[in-house]
Amino acid sequence: MNTEYGHLTYCSNIHPGQSWAEHFQSLQDNIPFIREQLAPGKPFALGLRVANEASLELSRPAVMDAFKTWLAAQNVYVFVINGFPYGGFHNTVVKDDVHTPDWTTRDRLQYTIRLFRILSELLPEGMHGGVSTPPLSYRLWWNTPAEREEAEGAAMSHIMELLDELISIEKEKGQLMHLDIEPEPDGLLDNIGEFITWYRKTLLPVATAYLTEKYGVSEDAARELIFKHIQLCYDICHAAVGYEDPETLIQELEETGIQVGRIQVSSALRVDFSSEKEIKRKAIETFNEPVYLHQVVAREHDGSTTHYPDLNEALEGWSEDQQEWRVHFHVPLFIQSYGVLDSTQGDIVKTLALQKQKPFSAYMEVETYTWGVLPEDIQKPIGESIVRELQWVEQILNHE
Repeated sequence: MNTEYGHLTYCSNIHPGQSWAEHFQSLQDNIPFIREQLAPGKPFALGLRVANEASLELSRPAVMDAFKTWLAAQNVYVFVINGFPYGGFHNTVVKDDVHTPDWTTRDRLQYTIRLFRILSELLPEGMHGGVSTPPLSYRLWWNTPAEREEAEGAAMSHIMELLDELISIEKEKGQLMHLDIEPEPDGLLDNIGEFITWYRKTLLPVATAYLTEKYGVSEDAARELIFKHIQLCYDICHAAVGYEDPETLIQELEETGIQVGRIQVSSALRVDFSSEKEIKRKAIETFNEPVYLHQVVAREHDGSTTHYPDLNEALEGWSEDQQEWRVHFHVPLFIQSYGVLDSTQGDIVKTLALQKQKPFSAYMEVETYTWGVLPEDIQKPIGESIVRELQWVEQILNHE
């Protein structure tokens, strides 16, 4: 949907499946209902998730033509693709495999190129397109600073090849495409602050040298290409887990010149341990499930933080000295509290207020993918849940 503050969509990674047939069936089952509730008679935006297996199938001309025909009949348009999870994302143990394959591998490069070519076929005229992607790699796979530096170098080499592809698409088809890198707790780029530092100190120098040598352009022209084609996927949940302040982040992004390809509108769990400590520790245990990574950043009495790779490890390491937890568990946007537990809904409100004041991205994408693993009393039918989330975002955007 096109709002006064940018295009608003939801990410179809909420739906299970790895094959294109499974993806397409989920869209056919859900999109007509959702569209009629939110935008009857108007164009409806879709943030598409395409698994690797599905991307191979959708790359076939006959399959692509059938999908484009269906999109036109449904009055649905696609301008962003979620390229973070490569394989299975539901009904299987995902955990740190969500980063597999990472940007140190050619599999990740080839998959991402394929997604951009798919998006090039789907992108409406006059719009730019983005593919989201992991934060280079998973930090805990690399044991030493030297190993992490080597992984970062391998990732950079593949991102330079992708940059060639994006430059080529723009030259040949006039379409602006951007890679939207998504920092995540325990990623090689753990948070947006780290992403900004990496962008300034590593990406810009390396990519500028690469482009000036390969294309014979000036340093200023090379930097312009980098800023256009390598952008940030600003996930509000991830930023909140890292206790990052939205206003500070957006100011730093603006000062650096880094563009935000999309805002992923998402909410994390928050636990305030200033009271009812044991009751709250017991309550958070109900969210300890075996499918996804639920990284925890705990804030101590002195303001320092302790990072836990997953919720079960945080529960084992819990201490009464800890003041607050932020838990990477995407929870429904429209619910502020879960009994004695809270959410980071306030960070969404702050971020969208800044978007309303001075839009810093053209695209907003709701991304709550954990409905199937939420405690049973929170689970609702998927279609109704998506509608409620998008309506809640619209209400925040329209509130004076």
